[in-house]
Amino acid sequence: MMPAGPVTLTPLAGIPIVREGDDVASLVGNAIDAAGIVPAGFDVVVVTQKIVSKAEGRRVRLTDVEPSPRAAELAASLGKDPRMVEIVLGESNEVVAHGHGVLVAEHRSGHVMANAGVDRSNVGRSSVGDPGNDTGVDDEAVAEEALADETVLLLPSNPDASAAALHRALEARFGCRLAVVVSDSVGRAWRHGVAGIAVGAAGLPSLVDLRGAPDLFGESLKVTLTGFADQIASAANLVAGEAGEGVPAVHVRGLAWSGEPTPARALVREREHDLFR
Repeated sequence: MMPAGPVTLTPLAGIPIVREGDDVASLVGNAIDAAGIVPAGFDVVVVTQKIVSKAEGRRVRLTDVEPSPRAAELAASLGKDPRMVEIVLGESNEVVAHGHGVLVAEHRSGHVMANAGVDRSNVGRSSVGDPGNDTGVDDEAVAEEALADETVLLLPSNPDASAAALHRALEARFGCRLAVVVSDSVGRAWRHGVAGIAVGAAGLPSLVDLRGAPDLFGESLKVTLTGFADQIASAANLVAGEAGEGVPAVHVRGLAWSGEPTPARALVREREHDLFR
């Protein structure tokens, strides 16, 4: 990871509400052109999980869900909608923790998140006239009361594969070396507030190993691993916003890196090294 100078983040406005089957790469590419940006090597495009999931049809209508006994039991203890809990269980490898109204689960992609990334905010209804904005907002503070036709949005089934597909399409369109990060906003242990993380990545090393590199005084770093893709996702959230801004993609310029690309899955701590499981 080699900062090449000032880093510039440009919101890519004007992307319409995304619906199932839409070509996200085309929409993002058009927004890059409309912003007057000529992509160059080592540029990064950050897209929120919301628009990727919407394009992939990762919606579920709550009225179509029949809660299992386990979901009903968990929901009662947490004060949650049992249908929502059933969806979370279906998207999860395991429940990691629950209490204080919070359900933390390991998504099938390995990412540990509240509700396994299942989200109600900025989703809109399932009808054609979807009024929702597409931003990467966490749903932990969203009230549980649902409209009869309310839908929830799931993470992409394989966020790294989604990032890789966007990466291939954008590189083909612009003819230069680009990287893609698919971001989401999550709560963090020990700290209040949500921050952006990478749930998918392609074209860059998501995790940078700085062990052995010299520090300011020439001493070798012993344990430092940098969550490069997470840092990019969090920075992009500063201009994408967390509510109704309607900015689902950000162009990042000024970074550079060496080494082989690694997916966002590389950021997930192995279970045997996780002190909290």
